[in-house]
Amino acid sequence: MAIDGPAGAGKSTIARRLAERLGFTYIDTGAMYRAVALWGLERQVDFGDMHRMEQLAAAAEIELAPGRILLNGTDVTDAIRRPEVSSGASKVAVIPGVRRAMVAKQRALGERTSVVMEGRDIGTVVFPKADVKIYLDAAPEERVRRRALEMRGKGQEVAESALAAEMGERDRRDSTRPDAPLSQALDAIYLDSTGLAIEDVEEAVLKLVRSRITNGRDFS
Repeated sequence: MAIDGPAGAGKSTIARRLAERLGFTYIDTGAMYRAVALWGLERQVDFGDMHRMEQLAAAAEIELAPGRILLNGTDVTDAIRRPEVSSGASKVAVIPGVRRAMVAKQRALGERTSVVMEGRDIGTVVFPKADVKIYLDAAPEERVRRRALEMRGKGQEVAESALAAEMGERDRRDSTRPDAPLSQALDAIYLDSTGLAIEDVEEAVLKLVRSRITNGRDFS
């Protein structure tokens, strides 16, 4: 299953819940780019050095476990959520060589088992033949509100005006990059989560899954 959409649309939350309900593996592709950005910061590599960043992306050993992410054997689950890493992730994600390396790793993960994979180019590039494709969206102000709540829940103070500017710039970079820009696949179902409870979004997607790939089998 492929779930795409902009930052703050609720992709990670929905994907985790769906994976648990379906017994699938949850893959957060955004965390993979964050891991590469973190490694770049640790190695003091300029994000504009495309050749070096491509080398790091290809060499990175990224392991995904329920609720955790490991980079080269080290747990970086909390470290990749730092603001400077988030900013760096959207910068390295526009580098074609980095994207090629990550797509190869993502496809390898998806070929091993049934997955719920979320990101920005899953239904268009990584798994264009996914059984179910969802493009999850929400109003910009709602996405900012959700991300601010998430950050404050982790003890990070943030001004919503600054966050809105940062997310707006990230949306611009993601949607205008020449290589695999953020876009809705032609056969993806568009779902606006603005004003919807997370349970309602989950049930809407599960209904699609049941109709497409489960022969009506119920998931509780």
